[in-house]
Amino acid sequence: MTTFCLSTANANLWKGAGVAAALSLALIYGGAAQFAAGMWEFVRKNTFGALAFTSYGAFWIGFYILLNDKSLTLGTDTVGIYLLAWTIFTLYMTVAALRTSMALILVFVVLDATFIFLTIGAWGAGHTTATHIGGWLGLLTAALAWYASAAGVINETHGKVVLPVGPRG
Repeated sequence: MTTFCLSTANANLWKGAGVAAALSLALIYGGAAQFAAGMWEFVRKNTFGALAFTSYGAFWIGFYILLNDKSLTLGTDTVGIYLLAWTIFTLYMTVAALRTSMALILVFVVLDATFIFLTIGAWGAGHTTATHIGGWLGLLTAALAWYASAAGVINETHGKVVLPVGPRG
């Protein structure tokens, strides 16, 4: 949901409205809720889920702080450096995702591309085309993540496969 909202702004659909919506979600839903989900995954001994949820929860909390803490002095490449670090993390999480499901693999592959384009777009100034491409890829990431999430909840609730996620790796 947070990715969807921010991606609408990055894709140049709703500009400020998308950023405001994303930042309102970033601290609590994208941040705290995902971080808590990661802790529950630790209890379930799911290392992949624990690291993914906890880390991306921390991503959104950090991103919120980065954009809202007026005591921070941001350089022209600050957001680009932040996104580059998350691109690297996401790339190796994609390798780990290869042992999950096709739905999750697709989320991570498209998220890789999203982070790559957003990193390029945030580096320096004047790379709006890369940011817009990253925004559209982010919208695809959000749609794929919603599908994977819906499949997990619906399939478990029904006790059978209603929404297929593809074979496990």
